Amino acid sequence: MDLDEIFAGTPDDPLTALTRQDLDPLSVTELDVRIAALEAEIARTRMKKERAVNHRASADGLFRR
Repeated sequence: MDLDEIFAGTPDDPLTALTRQDLDPLSVTELDVRIAALEAEIARTRMKKERAVNHRASADGLFRR
């Protein structure tokens, strides 16, 4: 599944805009800053996903009794 499938119908979505941004004008330092920001966002997203999975597992365990 690619981003076009995930965000189809939302061309103004920030993630779609991010993936289409021209990186050519950016300096190496600017690219390093961008990478650091994206890695921080990936970590934040993974933590949110982990909390959601754990919450779901807790709820499933509670209601399966």
